[in-house]
Amino acid sequence: MKDKRQVVRSVAQRVRNKFGVAVAEVDRLDARQMATFGVVCVANERGHCESVLNEVLDYVSDSRLDAELIDVELDLLKPFD
Repeated sequence: MKDKRQVVRSVAQRVRNKFGVAVAEVDRLDARQMATFGVVCVANERGHCESVLNEVLDYVSDSRLDAELIDVELDLLKPFD
């Protein structure tokens, strides 16, 4: 578990620093070889958030050779009127 935490912390911190988004491990906390991240971007334009989140996905897929991206779920919320 210690190795997993190190990888999770490293990925989360690098994504935070590079993209200015909020990142947290949100599920599978006890799984030894899997992690589920929640990444949040807040902006006044939907297109900006979509672009940033897609860049995050590309960055994680391309930069972590010891990790595999298995599934992605993207929810874009619109503001209340």
